[in-house]
Amino acid sequence: MKLHRMHWKQTQPLAEDYIHNYSKVQELFEYDPWTSKSLQARAAWLDDKQARISAPRELVIQALEKYNLKFPNSEKVIESIHRLRQNETLVIIGGQQAGLFTGPLLVIHKAISILRAAREAEQRLNRPVIPVFWIAGEDHDLDEVNHINQLTQQLQIEKLELNSSKVLGKREPISRLPISVEQWEQVLSELDSSLLPTDFKPNWMDKFRELIGHSNTLVDLFAGMMSMLFGSEGLVLMDSDDPHLRRLEAPMFRELIVQQKGIGQALEISKDRLIGLGYEPQADIRAGNANLFVVHSGERLLLQRDGDTYTDKIGHYRLSESELLNLAEQQPENFSNNVFTRPLMQNYLFPVLSAVLGGGEIAYWGLTREAFRTIGDQMPIILPRLEFTLVEGTVQKQLIKLDLTFEDAVLRLDEKRDEWLAAQDSIGLPQLFANAKEQFDDLYNPVLEAIGSINPGIRQLGDTNRMKILEQIQFLETKSKDAYEAQFDAAKRQYERIRQSLIPLGKRQERVYNVISYLNKYGDGWLKELLNEEFEWDGSHYAVYL
Repeated sequence: MKLHRMHWKQTQPLAEDYIHNYSKVQELFEYDPWTSKSLQARAAWLDDKQARISAPRELVIQALEKYNLKFPNSEKVIESIHRLRQNETLVIIGGQQAGLFTGPLLVIHKAISILRAAREAEQRLNRPVIPVFWIAGEDHDLDEVNHINQLTQQLQIEKLELNSSKVLGKREPISRLPISVEQWEQVLSELDSSLLPTDFKPNWMDKFRELIGHSNTLVDLFAGMMSMLFGSEGLVLMDSDDPHLRRLEAPMFRELIVQQKGIGQALEISKDRLIGLGYEPQADIRAGNANLFVVHSGERLLLQRDGDTYTDKIGHYRLSESELLNLAEQQPENFSNNVFTRPLMQNYLFPVLSAVLGGGEIAYWGLTREAFRTIGDQMPIILPRLEFTLVEGTVQKQLIKLDLTFEDAVLRLDEKRDEWLAAQDSIGLPQLFANAKEQFDDLYNPVLEAIGSINPGIRQLGDTNRMKILEQIQFLETKSKDAYEAQFDAAKRQYERIRQSLIPLGKRQERVYNVISYLNKYGDGWLKELLNEEFEWDGSHYAVYL
């Protein structure tokens, strides 16, 4: 497999500095990810059983086993889960929302990152390290996960969307939103129509139909696909809204309630520290925010603290602290975390060696160090996930033909396109028209000066006349440029294919397109190859030539 490695600047300044200038942000994090000592230090900290509150491991194993047995390719996954019975076993964790058909490519890249990181950490520490993918089924924003994007033959970005109008309305966790047979059939039919006929297509469509036949929710389909793609590698899946895990989380929810004030103050301290370093907080921190959700009447409500009372945003739902603690004990399945308490809950459930994060996640995890410490815990090592852009054969040929590097294509394509078009201009249109405008002014300005002596009104009319003539020259220049560039429509289409393939909507490919179109064209061999490649964990971006 041909790979090309480059530095592609992170959109989040804090994440960029975390990767390339760690000393600038080190006070926001616990471990330097770029030194080998961090792995040993974190493992040693986790070995101190008295240092942290944690869930009963055997019960976590049973919950994970029950969940993962529902999906294909579970044999290796169950082996991974059973390794948790060894006291020295550690976890590499990362996660994402449950997007339709796995959502954007970055989800696939994160899974690869988790698997690679676990494998490498196990070799370096000489102790078991298992990969865990945290499915954020507790999240409630359906609009973020109910669609995928694909590139059509006409170079248009096509949105394939689950008809979710029947389930929209309440802010209910995605794990609890049932999808009907009709809704599945509609989206599967649209997928079938959108995919090119290939040798791989019939097999994939059969697999998707089978998965959908066993899926009641988007989370079911997401987990089924992730298991199909990565189960043979031992990737352990968990749904954050799994009721079996929720029951085990009751003590931690109670701890988060009791420590609410301290956690809030810790987040404020981290926020001030982050701002002092010159960064903008990427998540909202407000005094009184409980950083927990409660599901009430089917709706997920963010709790606020108002004196000795906890309430929702509009004050319709109210509980005292003792009532909330009692609810957490008796109905933990109705509680869920926000972006700040989710990392704390991950540490409660698992002995987390490292968390694999994207740039945006690194930015808000930078606010959590003191919150970990407040509850007697510690932030794990933060490992930036691997980043890939898939370069298809046709695009690779076009890059070569147009003498473009991968960096040219993703960082300065418009500039390179304009340079190429300018180089084809044998008659020098811009200079030709610039000269015409200059010569016109040289001839016309004396006329304007002369008629200005007659009266001011005539001079004003002359100025207006001059502007109209220049506008007509500009109009002709624009039309001439369009007509000239029309000769190069084929080349311009090649530039457009490169753009739409590699930086659609001006974004990284991994944030826009879904994996299915690539599986349909190329099978899953490239995915297996990626899992066995060696990568530098230095924030590099990799072009993958298919």
